[in-house]
Amino acid sequence: MEIFTLLETIEDILENSKSLPFTNKGVVDKEELLEIIKEIRIKLPDELKQAKWVKEERQRILVEAQKEADGIVKEAENRIIAMIDEHEITRKAYDQKAEIIETANEMSREISQGTKEYANNLLDTTEKVLTDTLAKLEKNMGEAISLMEMSLEDTIKTIQNSKKELQ
Repeated sequence: MEIFTLLETIEDILENSKSLPFTNKGVVDKEELLEIIKEIRIKLPDELKQAKWVKEERQRILVEAQKEADGIVKEAENRIIAMIDEHEITRKAYDQKAEIIETANEMSREISQGTKEYANNLLDTTEKVLTDTLAKLEKNMGEAISLMEMSLEDTIKTIQNSKKELQ
């Protein structure tokens, strides 16, 4: 992801900055850092759009799985009606219907769980990067980043809320 590259660039700038004598503070090019942060802000909505797409795709898959399950159930019901006169065949049809429904439900659960895990992992990674970046920025840039800090904290809160919605 491009955001990670930009964050690594910030880390490199901070690590390679000249130190002020007798302090752990460094001198960095403020405009260069602000430009990189601006790029992160521009790219961040793309990451959030991707997370939203994952959520929508999950919903689409669930709807599709439900339609498929409904179709399978309907097909099983039609078979049962056609074979109602033969007791053994009817019993087997009921067994097969239950098995098909259980298989469809299990597939639906697996797809749903996989989608949730993927979205949660993506949000965890994004949250960690933003939290780490915020901590580094606070440590190295002090009050000059208070506006950026508030923006990153808002983004972290949005990610955390998105994660709660997935659960």
